[in-house]
Amino acid sequence: MVLHAAPTTVPRLLAGRSTSEPDREALVVDGVGALTFGSWQRRAADLAERLRQCRVAPGDRVGLRFGAAEWLDFAVAYVAVQRLGAVAVPVSDDAAPAELAHVLADCAAAGLVHGGGAVDWTGGWAYAAGDDAGARCGEDRSTSDGLAQILYTSGTTARPKGVAATHANVTYGSGARHRPFRHSRHLLHAFAIGTNAAQVMLMTALLAHPAVVTLPQFTPLRFARAIARWSAGTVFVVPAMAMELLAVAEGHDLSSVRLLGSAAAPLPGPVAARLVAAFPNATIVNYYTSTEAAPAQTAMTYDPERPDSVGRPIAGGGLRVTDDDGRPCAPGEIGAVWMRSPAPPRTYFGGTTKTGTTTSETTTSGTTTSGAVFQDGWVRMGDVGYVDADGFLFLVERDGDVVKTGAHRVSTLQIEAAIHEHPAVADAAVVGLPHEVLGVELAAVIVVSGDAELTPPALRAFLADRLAPHEIPSLVHVMDRLPRNRGGKVDKRSLRRSLT
Repeated sequence: MVLHAAPTTVPRLLAGRSTSEPDREALVVDGVGALTFGSWQRRAADLAERLRQCRVAPGDRVGLRFGAAEWLDFAVAYVAVQRLGAVAVPVSDDAAPAELAHVLADCAAAGLVHGGGAVDWTGGWAYAAGDDAGARCGEDRSTSDGLAQILYTSGTTARPKGVAATHANVTYGSGARHRPFRHSRHLLHAFAIGTNAAQVMLMTALLAHPAVVTLPQFTPLRFARAIARWSAGTVFVVPAMAMELLAVAEGHDLSSVRLLGSAAAPLPGPVAARLVAAFPNATIVNYYTSTEAAPAQTAMTYDPERPDSVGRPIAGGGLRVTDDDGRPCAPGEIGAVWMRSPAPPRTYFGGTTKTGTTTSETTTSGTTTSGAVFQDGWVRMGDVGYVDADGFLFLVERDGDVVKTGAHRVSTLQIEAAIHEHPAVADAAVVGLPHEVLGVELAAVIVVSGDAELTPPALRAFLADRLAPHEIPSLVHVMDRLPRNRGGKVDKRSLRRSLT
């Protein structure tokens, strides 16, 4: 049976499951509570009426500021805003006041719906969400071609930009014959609200077979215990979480996991290999996409023959690698990575997908590069890479993080993968720092596992058999933890600042 063959909207999807499965759990916050499809629908309709009294109109942007423990309230507010034909703008509750102000001013938000606690924002009305019993808003004013959400990019290389998506984009795939992840009763994740990965999990709760479970706060020990407690068949993490899980995996029952998916950043091959050993019954899959390109993505089941590949396109998406003049690169030739969405494309809020939207980024050498991000249905991923003869994509580096040291252009991702092969390394990042002679010198920042010891000379000696001399970092720093944004990516701008 086709569930939803025609373009639809998020509120209509919820209404459909509320009618067919009102008592089935959709979302669970471990130790906090749960939402059935019926209670989700009722609460969203009630909150929509409250927001209508705040004069929320179709097309209005409404900020949603919630923390991890408030996932249920966030899910209710997300649908409530959209029932009014308005646009949800998720923001994590750990966003600094300046970031919150930037996001809400940039999209000209009419108001803000939030969880508990005070909110430092004076740009419009603010409403504290809760159990909003009241007269329900009967009219669903959402349309498939109307905007559903605006997500702000992580800002690791430039100031966050708002990426707008229609309901038809967000609900793409809702017409599948079978509900995804049927091997699982529970799917566990710990993605932060405000990220693209979190929005995928919210849609998974509406479309998939298992109930979607998250934690009020992520720690690797809590996550490992939750896997066992819920007998989670499917688990989604970011690479940083995967590395932390490996440190506590021993002694926990992880045998229920059949699929472990990693998203938001490339999963280093050595880390994937350790996950295979730690999760004996699981298939390890690395997913690659971006906030701008979703739902286009590649997927790669861990293959020791291609440990660092992020895979090939899935679900009808397209992939190409081009040179500086926009011509397709031959297999093995390095160029700019582009993806094409099978759904109506996203765009920067206020921009256009038809004529192309440009963006500028500053590289480690201080130069500024510009290029179209959205172009004729294709999205530039901001990554440099190549496709092999079999169509598998390999990433080399970020556009905004090009490291040219002396006469050599080097891949920070490949260096990081080599560092991860050392058994004492729990986490690692490589950046370029200014140098009087070379222009840029390589600096590695590592996190050492447990009580292990690893000196800079020992690490460089380890890398001597794995990297060319110009690829071996001249500087090695040890930190307790790498700075990461809420999407799980290393914040290399912050890292560089701390090292200079």
